[in-house]
Amino acid sequence: MTDKRKASHKFVIGSQYFIYFGVMGVFLPYFNLYCFYIGFSGFQIGVLSALRTVTIVLFPLFWGAIADRFQIRKPIYILCNFISTAIWAFFIFTTDFWPMFVITIFYGIFYAPIISFLEAFAIDVLGKEKKSYGSLRAWGSIAFITIVIILGRIIDLYSIKIIIILIFAGSLALAFISTKIPDPVTLKKRSYTSSAKVFLKRPVLVFLFCAFLMLASHGAYYGFFSIHLANMGYGSTFIGITWALASFAEILVMIKSDVIFKRYSMENVIVFSFIVATLRWLILFFATSPAIILFSQTLHAVTYGSFHVASILYIDSLTPDEAKTLGQAANNAVTYGLGLTAGFLISGCLYESMGSFALFFISALIALAGGAVFKGSQMIEQRDTGARRTD
Repeated sequence: MTDKRKASHKFVIGSQYFIYFGVMGVFLPYFNLYCFYIGFSGFQIGVLSALRTVTIVLFPLFWGAIADRFQIRKPIYILCNFISTAIWAFFIFTTDFWPMFVITIFYGIFYAPIISFLEAFAIDVLGKEKKSYGSLRAWGSIAFITIVIILGRIIDLYSIKIIIILIFAGSLALAFISTKIPDPVTLKKRSYTSSAKVFLKRPVLVFLFCAFLMLASHGAYYGFFSIHLANMGYGSTFIGITWALASFAEILVMIKSDVIFKRYSMENVIVFSFIVATLRWLILFFATSPAIILFSQTLHAVTYGSFHVASILYIDSLTPDEAKTLGQAANNAVTYGLGLTAGFLISGCLYESMGSFALFFISALIALAGGAVFKGSQMIEQRDTGARRTD
């Protein structure tokens, strides 16, 4: 691939990240808050959040397996972009729980694989420069921080209902640009079934379980952080600033990802991320002052930024070429799907009885457990490797 063509492919991937996470900058801080303001209970908000992530458990795996088996990643990616956008439009016409329940199911079926497919495309395009993945992914974080800063002020001036239209417009732009995505690397025909068996091996299973716990610990944050701040009396502008600060922090880590992973192993970065996550949730359990809350958001650089980059690279290192799409899909399904589903459900069920502060204490315990299991597994792996060398 020529340098000019590779730069063009990076631009397309970067623009996809920019729009995808720009839309996410509308959705994550404000969709649950929108549901709260139209009268949904904490349990209903938790159910909708969990339902959306349930689809992320099942359908990235379904679409990823089909894409790898028949080598049709690009057509499926384009199809899912356009259909999910069309389905989202139905949110414009209802504010009732059960219609939104149904829309969420069908939207999730086609929305679910988009990000895992995009990650696979990015790794393909980078080739031997995989450790610089973070600098490409940072375009998504730049979009996220820009949107949350601007949107918080817009919502304060107008109405939170505007987010439904904005998400539709952004999704439509993403769908049209998806047609320009570069074709994936063509592979020689090999046994897909034997390649997929890697997901039954201990290193993969342990990592996916621990990654599940990390994202489960984020359930209270992604599901109830904005509501938590609103209940303490903070306005939409401050809420937007907190989310923007978190994104700014992760950008710094992602831009320097190649430097970080040349100096530290992926395993050590993952363990450190669990330690910082435990600290972050404990801070939010106690914090009420704006300064401490803002400080806790800077830790997003590690709990999301470094952990996410390490996860993408780590799962890529564990999977063979014939199952790369499925590898990223499995990572996305277990973390942002199953992990967040569990986190949302736990938080949704406990919010009414325990309040939002207690949710973050539970999150800290979950993160601590994930780090302990991963570190323990690494120690066992090192011991076994040493024993084999001795033999």
